[in-house]
Amino acid sequence: MRKCEYWLAGIWAIPGKKKIQLQAMFPDLEELRRLKPGQMSRIPFLTEREKEKLQKAQGVPERELERQMSECKEKNISLALWGDKAYPARLKEIYNPPYGLFYRGGLPEEGRPSIAIVGARGCSSYGKAVAESVGRHVAQAGMAVISGLAAGIDGFGHRGALQAGGQTYGVLGCGIDVCYPASHKKLYEALVEQGGVLSEYPPHTRPYAMLFPQRNRLISGLADVVLVVEAREKSGSLITADFALEQGKEVYAVPGRVSDPLSAGTNRLIRQGAGIFLSAEDFQKEMGLFRREGWPAMEKQKISLEKMERLVYSDVGFDAKNLDEIMDQTGLALGELLPILASLMEKGYVSEVYKNYYVRAEMTV
Repeated sequence: MRKCEYWLAGIWAIPGKKKIQLQAMFPDLEELRRLKPGQMSRIPFLTEREKEKLQKAQGVPERELERQMSECKEKNISLALWGDKAYPARLKEIYNPPYGLFYRGGLPEEGRPSIAIVGARGCSSYGKAVAESVGRHVAQAGMAVISGLAAGIDGFGHRGALQAGGQTYGVLGCGIDVCYPASHKKLYEALVEQGGVLSEYPPHTRPYAMLFPQRNRLISGLADVVLVVEAREKSGSLITADFALEQGKEVYAVPGRVSDPLSAGTNRLIRQGAGIFLSAEDFQKEMGLFRREGWPAMEKQKISLEKMERLVYSDVGFDAKNLDEIMDQTGLALGELLPILASLMEKGYVSEVYKNYYVRAEMTV
């Protein structure tokens, strides 16, 4: 890890595009590190606040920089810079690309199509089922899943991809060594093993609210298409959709009840021209438009259901249903029903969202 580049990448108050300009203006970044306050007038594109942040960063001792870099090495944190081969080519095409990406695990493969699955943190059981199912289906087809590791839809999109053995990447709105929310620690580590987590912010950066909207441009920038599963009228997911449209990406949305606040944002996207998500299979056919020659497809998992499993599965919907309802509608006794539900959950077709309440976890059988 190069010391001066690491130093510049860590000044998160300066936008990425301006850091790239600084690198071009000062090929020897040591000169920038030693620049006197009076010489800052040579940098016309920096605001006064950005110049103050740069001056403050100049005061970081060499020993402290070396300590920070050593800590990154111990935590298996890598840094991909604008000019590096590892830097994602997709991000070079967006308006304000990051100067550097701190990451654990890997970065999205250039030859593999990807989809961003985003939506509400406080999602419904229906939204959870859709996000998890789509994540699983597209991962089985060979696509990478990009999201923000947030609670709700993001997390379930990641989980679906993991269940299929696919690649999935979390873009953080905080330091790469900060898991937010903390409850997603196991999911964070699973992504490191089966994809990666990345951030343009240096280690130890706290999850400030102002960082997340800017993080969203990277989620859309790394994806070929964005799917919004559930979103309120004013939602961070709509910011991701706006970035996607600015970047020339396709946007799809899951329609919902007009009376449901969680569908207000997605229904508005559809009214404005977003693609309509109808089913996982139809969506995969649509994704054929984004296939590239030579990109790998994963072997589709074939799971067959027994007759009684199909009976129970057909009764479980996308709205949570309790055991008593399922027993009444299937005519099965409790002793017969519980093993069938356990089998369906093991196969990934049904989820228990809370005690004795079940929903579908797959879109199609």
